[in-house]
Parts: sequence; structure tokens; C-alpha cells
Amino acid sequence: MRILVTNDDGIRAEGIQRLTAALASVAEVFVFAPDTQRSACGHGITVTVPIEVKKYDMPGAVQAWSVSGTPADCVKLGLRILRDQGIQIDHVFSGINHGSNLGTDTLYSGTVSGAIEGVINGLPSFAVSVHEHDPVYFEASCSLALHALKTASGKLDGGTVLNINLPHVPASQVKGLRITRLGAREYDEDFKVQKSENGSTFYVYSGKPVVYTGLADDIDVNALQEGYASITPLHYDLTNHELLEEVRSWRF
Repeated sequence: MRILVTNDDGIRAEGIQRLTAALASVAEVFVFAPDTQRSACGHGITVTVPIEVKKYDMPGAVQAWSVSGTPADCVKLGLRILRDQGIQIDHVFSGINHGSNLGTDTLYSGTVSGAIEGVINGLPSFAVSVHEHDPVYFEASCSLALHALKTASGKLDGGTVLNINLPHVPASQVKGLRITRLGAREYDEDFKVQKSENGSTFYVYSGKPVVYTGLADDIDVNALQEGYASITPLHYDLTNHELLEEVRSWRF
């Protein structure tokens, strides 16, 4: 089995190094990851400037490359480079992200977008995130990533991402696992105004996640709030299928 691994926290982040080491116990791992932090870049790709790739030494990886692009760039270009070497990838993993990717945040997430690029290329893919921006607990994330791979391999189709999120606690304190659907992910948002010495105005975004009450157990946001890991199957089809016939009846 051959796996391509990417992330959006950058190739030096501890999460991707932990995930690479874990996956290397069951597969050949090839890493293509951004050379710097690219969080919340969504599914952007680089089309205006050349993308630079450099070899990188990462324990557990057969090959590792630092890429001056987005997570989607890393997967798109990585698959091309490996194909040119006669290497065919079976799965794409993105993570372990420093911070959860839940609900509507999946639309902003570079981590999820790296995995979505995998399914755009017809490969069953996984996104793995832990609910903490400065994590120290990775054991449960690595364990669940391996378990998901072993369980889903041969069953997961090439059009689906399994979006895996875990609370940031020791493995023994994870309450369990829920198979979930996306919920809302809202923030108490603010834009702080800053002035430069030359009088230019800057806005700096910040926000704290809203804590919800009364959500169903199968909502991913609620699962993490209650101390459970969650797995949500995702695809890139944004069509509102239930409304198709209704919109046709409007006779545009």
C-alpha cells in the first residue's frame, strides 16, 4: 500500500511527522507538504507563479518534499511527480492538523482540501485533525487514523473523504467514536483595526468558537464538544439535489 501525506500546518509541524511515522508502520509513505503555514487557505491552487519543490528528510517517509504551494497543490503536483516515477498512490492522508476541522470550517480548511484533492484524483482520502492549535496529544489521532485506514480500505470509494476529528486529550480519555454529519461552525468574530506608521489601515481577524447546546448526537461539532472523536464522510458535490426539480419548475 502506498500513501501520499500532506497537511496545511507546514512540513515541519509535529502533526504530519507523527502521522507519517504511524502510517509507515503499514504502508509506504510519500510526503508532499507546504514549506510554511497554509491554514485556512481552502482549496486554492497556485496558477500565477512557479511552484518550488525541495527534498526533505522526514523519518518514516520513502520520499518527502517541501512544496511552495497550498495543500491542494501538494497533492496535485505530488501525484504527478510520483506517477512520473512509476509510483501509483492508493490513498491520500491530510494532517494531523493542529486544530479541528468541523462543520462549515471544512470549506475553509486547507487540511480537508488536501484530502478533497485526493478524491478529485479518484483516490479514497482521509483528513485527520485534533482539537487544539498547540497539541501535545497525538496518540489517539494516530491510532484512529490507522484503524480507519484498515477498516475502510477496499470499502471507501474514490469519491469520499473520511474527515476525522479528535478531542485534545490523552487516548484513555476519549469517550468514544461517533459517525457524524457536518454541523454549523460559528464564531464570536471580530476584526481588530491596526494602523501602520504611514497611516495604512489593517484588519486582523480573530474569533472564538460558539459553544452549542441541544445539538443532535450525530453532529460533528457536538461530538467534539462532548469529548468524542468523530468521522464524517465528505464529498465535493455541493449540489442541493433535493431542490433540483423545484428550481426546474421556476422556468428560468
